Amino acid sequence: MNDMKKSQIINMRAEGLGYRVIAKELNISENTIKSFCRRNNLAKSETVVPATIPNCSSEKVYCKNCGKAVPQNDKRKKKQFCSDKCRMTWWNSHREEVHHKNITTKVCPGCHRKFQVYGKVDRKYCSHACYITDRFGGGSNE
Repeated sequence: MNDMKKSQIINMRAEGLGYRVIAKELNISENTIKSFCRRNNLAKSETVVPATIPNCSSEKVYCKNCGKAVPQNDKRKKKQFCSDKCRMTWWNSHREEVHHKNITTKVCPGCHRKFQVYGKVDRKYCSHACYITDRFGGGSNE
């Protein structure tokens, strides 16, 4: 739905028209009209006042990765990236800024050092080399 259709919906609701009439007039699904009206407090026709569409905030936000302007929607969470590609590239190059919530500290039974486990909690060893050493005796042929 483009801005022109959104402004038409606002004006038609201000005139007191119902969802079904607006949907037929604009050739849009009735549920789409209802959702738009609820999100923009246009549910009751007596409280509707014709206004501009609250679609973009005046504050400019730029992509953290490439620096392009990122369009924002007032009713949603603030976007930081212009695309999925930029988002993944930036997070892969800034791994230290990822906040992991379920980190567990364990002691390796092979080398007795402490190590941190993220995600899979049933991990015992700090590395595959420690596992091989502890399980098979360090590779010496006996």
